[in-house]
Amino acid sequence: MASTPYDILIIGGGPGGYVAAIRAAQLGSKTAVVEREHLGGICLNWGCIPTKALLRSAEIYHYAQHPEAYGLKIEGKVSFDPAAVVKRSRGVSAQLNGGVAFLLKKNKVDVIWGEATISKVGEVTVGASSKPVVQPQNPVPKGVLGAGTYQAKHIIVSTGARPRVLPGIEPDGKLIWTYFEAMVPTTFPKSLIVMGSGAIGIEFASFYATMGCEVTVVEVLPQIMPVEDAEIAAIARKRFEKQGIKIMTSTKVVKVEKGANDVTCTVEDDKGVKQSLRAERMISAVGVVCNTENLGLEKIGVKLDRGAVVTDGHGRTNVPGVYAIGDVAGPPMLAHKAEHEGVICVETIKGLHTHPMEKTMIPGCTYCHPQVASVGLTEAKAKEAGYTLKVGRFPFVGNGKAIALGEPDGLVKTIFDAKTGKLLGAHMVGAEVTELIQGYVIAMNCETTEEELMHTVFPHPTLSEMMHEAVLDAYGRVIHS
Repeated sequence: MASTPYDILIIGGGPGGYVAAIRAAQLGSKTAVVEREHLGGICLNWGCIPTKALLRSAEIYHYAQHPEAYGLKIEGKVSFDPAAVVKRSRGVSAQLNGGVAFLLKKNKVDVIWGEATISKVGEVTVGASSKPVVQPQNPVPKGVLGAGTYQAKHIIVSTGARPRVLPGIEPDGKLIWTYFEAMVPTTFPKSLIVMGSGAIGIEFASFYATMGCEVTVVEVLPQIMPVEDAEIAAIARKRFEKQGIKIMTSTKVVKVEKGANDVTCTVEDDKGVKQSLRAERMISAVGVVCNTENLGLEKIGVKLDRGAVVTDGHGRTNVPGVYAIGDVAGPPMLAHKAEHEGVICVETIKGLHTHPMEKTMIPGCTYCHPQVASVGLTEAKAKEAGYTLKVGRFPFVGNGKAIALGEPDGLVKTIFDAKTGKLLGAHMVGAEVTELIQGYVIAMNCETTEEELMHTVFPHPTLSEMMHEAVLDAYGRVIHS
């Protein structure tokens, strides 16, 4: 048992939890994090970071296969070592995992290992973890706190989410994978069915296709990447199909049969036509489910909605002294949303002046090839909201840096309110757009108008010049198109 009560105790050491803990410690709070498995959460250990390491290996492999496009020669056949690709990815996670532990220790945040239950408001009981407490490639930390009862003035729930499982299509870790198994294959399959075309599904489809796998993506909705602007998603689809990825939209998986070494999926389109697909492996990427079970939330009366904890824009639940941040508090389920939400929540607890989370200003990034990035309203959503629009577009083929990079395919799209010049949304597909989108995010947060963006000087030659041109195009002033 803790000798003195904590000011703030956080359940879950993922991006939201550990960032909230560090901010709380910076503001002078006695702080603890309860973690049952590994610091950094899904993002650092099994999501954002290791998948980017895999995708980087795929990107290098792609370029090595096409050296002639850059006036280069590579003698002999280009190949890859599956075990080495996975090892590099896990090594990147391990390095950053250790970094989180260091940051918590540096900020004097206590780490309590085990599974937490809120026994009553202001009290958390921690029991032994049902999962192995193992840091990737690191030993279990010594000298940390464990099972016991801990008092806390404020309790923040940051327990994240897990892959959604559809009835009859339960992943088995062998033939049917979630993103856990997809990141650590012992061998790469020659054929793959990906069920779901959100960010997770598309990133894995892109990775495995680049590594030589025959990939089929099955999406129940009419559009791949359903949260993205339809025009951007259509461009991305054409690029994926050009790379050899087969895409089936308005199609659902109705049955899965496992063989000795493969799976057979029966799929049905929106006209009722069925067909069979066979592949060595299948990835189920149909969303995630909030981790709200066995936390004692119902016992103390915390309100839930469709499995997510209901909060206001500051992380407060309906029960005083209990808060929720990150995936467990609902969409968008993104690490950077969780981190920012954690800071807002802690600063609210400490009485600082805070602004509520504005979800329309949270950027989304998908690290496939080509990359996709966006912020704000899509064109369709902006029209639904009743805005009169000015829409600007600029193609990658009109940008000198894109051509020099050998990446002439892509588009930057901007959406403005015609009456006020307010930037409502920005959407991109193409090389490095995940690094570009933040410029528009800053513009939206600063309530920048089209006039200010037009007067901004963008460096040449850069991909960012397309951001300027897309604004100019919305107002009939584009220069290079």
